[in-house]
Amino acid sequence: MSTYERYVTDVPRGTWDVPAAGAARFSWEYDDGRGRLLDLYQRGKDKQWDATRRIDWSLPVNPANVMEQSEELSPIYGSRQWQKLSQAERDELGVHLSSWLFSQFLHGEQGALTVAARIVESVPDLDSKFYAATQVMDEARHVEIYSRFIKDKIGIYYPINDDLARLLEQALSDGRWDYPYLGMQVLIEGLALAAFGVHRDMSNNPLVTQVLAYVMQDEARHVAFGRLALRDYYAQLSQAERAEREEFLIEGCYLMNNRFRAQEVWERLGFDVAECMEFTDKSPVQQAFRSLLFTRIVPCVRDIGLWGPKVRHAFADLGVLSAADGDLEQLMRSDEEMAERIDERKHAAELAARQAEVNEVIASAEAQE
Repeated sequence: MSTYERYVTDVPRGTWDVPAAGAARFSWEYDDGRGRLLDLYQRGKDKQWDATRRIDWSLPVNPANVMEQSEELSPIYGSRQWQKLSQAERDELGVHLSSWLFSQFLHGEQGALTVAARIVESVPDLDSKFYAATQVMDEARHVEIYSRFIKDKIGIYYPINDDLARLLEQALSDGRWDYPYLGMQVLIEGLALAAFGVHRDMSNNPLVTQVLAYVMQDEARHVAFGRLALRDYYAQLSQAERAEREEFLIEGCYLMNNRFRAQEVWERLGFDVAECMEFTDKSPVQQAFRSLLFTRIVPCVRDIGLWGPKVRHAFADLGVLSAADGDLEQLMRSDEEMAERIDERKHAAELAARQAEVNEVIASAEAQE
């Protein structure tokens, strides 16, 4: 069955064509490079992995509750709309919310794949091209993972969110080489990393936890890449040039804040959209969730030097300014360590299962003597 036939609403067949501006840049300097970026490139090579083998795809998933969470975490739990729903309708809502969430993860990863390839082409220095090339492979793997998860475990897809599509279009259509970095590495990847982390930590389903943790292990390197490249470059810009980037950043942050409001689900299921949107905007659970989405973005923005009054005002308006003091390095280390701990637990379980098989064979042989 074609993916087009699995979408909850019709989507245009063929490609979405975004005109890309700017030059393809070559460098004839092959020996000079920044040590930290080259170290990151080496880590990118060392950390490649096969999604087919590393993830246990045999693990079951309930499409109506893929993360096995309490229904109290539903975005509209307790609302008038929620109270009207039967259990079957709540289960249907769960399927659509799961599909919508993982579909946005999927579309964002295809955006990251395209933008990473664009960075390889447009960035002027070779050390950045090296690392971005490893990111292209990472993003291809992530598209593979989320597409398989939705197809095999949920069954339906949602189209790309308008706000995400708009930011992708803006990042690709500007000819300056740093805009794809700023739009993707800082905003889209930073927000995705935080969203993956929130759901990874709330998930009680082993397969979902594996998927999110392993993808996050890669994404932590990607955000570090954006920080290193942009921090060096933005330190050289004039005040007017930084102001232009700050305007782009502010608009992008508001777009990303709107990205996780699930409006498409309320529309698809025929709910009172205005009521659902108002309820989720005021819900303490949803407000806390949205604030967590900026835990990677705000300290990164401060670190790369886009920290003018307008940016700080925007973050204050979004209620996330306090995230500026977050320890981004520690968050990234934790993301990588979580994936490694899952691997260790899986390996220990495999060894225990193998030992049990050996013990069973020995016991059977002894019983026959």
